[in-house]
Amino acid sequence: MFAQLLWSLSVLLAALSGTADSNGTLQSNFLITGPKSSFQASLTYASSVAAGAQTAMEECKHQFSWDRWNCTDNALSMFKPNTLPANRETSFVHAISAAGVMYVLTRNCSKGAFEQCGCDLTNNGKKAEGGWTWGGCSDDIAFGERISKMYSDGVENGQDARAAMNLHNNDVGRKAVRQTMKRVCKCHGVSGSCTTKTCWLQLADFRAIGVFLKKKYKKADKVDYVRGQLTENNSASSKRNTGLKKDMVFLEDSPDYCRENLTVGSRGTLGRECLRGGGKNMDKYEKKSCKRLCKDCGYVPKRITTEVTSSCNCKFHWCCSVKCSQCTKTVTKYICVQRESSKNRRKNVRKKSKQRRRNRGNN
Repeated sequence: MFAQLLWSLSVLLAALSGTADSNGTLQSNFLITGPKSSFQASLTYASSVAAGAQTAMEECKHQFSWDRWNCTDNALSMFKPNTLPANRETSFVHAISAAGVMYVLTRNCSKGAFEQCGCDLTNNGKKAEGGWTWGGCSDDIAFGERISKMYSDGVENGQDARAAMNLHNNDVGRKAVRQTMKRVCKCHGVSGSCTTKTCWLQLADFRAIGVFLKKKYKKADKVDYVRGQLTENNSASSKRNTGLKKDMVFLEDSPDYCRENLTVGSRGTLGRECLRGGGKNMDKYEKKSCKRLCKDCGYVPKRITTEVTSSCNCKFHWCCSVKCSQCTKTVTKYICVQRESSKNRRKNVRKKSKQRRRNRGNN
């Protein structure tokens, strides 16, 4: 999805500047279905939309780096929105991409990138219950939400269950940006006495939004589509469950992602790296990655040692250069590989045994 989005945006911009070749086509639904009031408006926000998509891709890969489904590029196809299963992973893709576009639009708005927006001064001057006062420059989250919705939701032309699911999860992503905003305050008074305090709202780091949505992904609800509405799975009622409004939803169960299946966006786990060793900075989920990616999928983790060369002992020399040494260190990784057959395993054991006897004889 993200790679195609970036490509389509570049084709569009090139065509408008007269540099596109004769075969170039403006096929980006994501852009063309943007703000309808002006085509120029679409160009105004195009780079921010592309940057938002890229931000979402990077965060998706980070959040699923030790999962069987690891947010592969081939699985992220916004321009063929109904070719992937309507499962939990596709739901996350829609949520994180809508959040990414909204996030970058809002951030760039606050930086003064657009003439149409700036700070959100809606609450400035109002007193809060804690005794502080709204002030400063709050991020204009309403602007980012409005423009993001035009782009993200514009590609959904259907009136079916899949379109309803995608639109719902887009909304979950945008809500995540709003729900993770943080309050920032500044004290005023003699010698920092904080006689008065002014506060405003800022976007959280996008990593916090990714963590928030990963939790939503784990708690996602399987739903049915009844009389034009998403309902709790197996529910005979056509009344929409109000709890679904806050949750990520999906229509189909996910595969195990152990084997390669590009139709469902799975590269499989064969050849994937996993973690072993239990370092202090490794959380419980990472510590179990070899079991999840290798053993539970019928593979085994194989220890691979490689040497990595990098610059080290860098020193500044007057004036004006930096000289570094080249240091080599040994890096150990674990990779999921095919389990040896009993015959090959016995053969390798005999081979190693003979090698040890030869070594002892030579000594």
